[in-house]
Amino acid sequence: MKAHIVRIGNSRGIRLPKTLIQEAQLEDEVELQAEPGRILISKPSRPRAGWADAARRMREQGEDHLIDQPMPTRFDKEEWKWR
Repeated sequence: MKAHIVRIGNSRGIRLPKTLIQEAQLEDEVELQAEPGRILISKPSRPRAGWADAARRMREQGEDHLIDQPMPTRFDKEEWKWR
């Protein structure tokens, strides 16, 4: 499908047919990425998407341990009091 780039105020844009947007399953917000010769339009990625599944897999594989051992601080040694 071809489209014309049109002037929109000081910017330029294209009109996307409703059926194309529906077919791509896009909603009100998209991410744009420029590459040589093309502009990619995609659904926005959710921050931390997939982290829960990754943590679950790490736990199942026994890989969820701390990389470095905790180091006590001056606060831990001098100021912290258990009640």
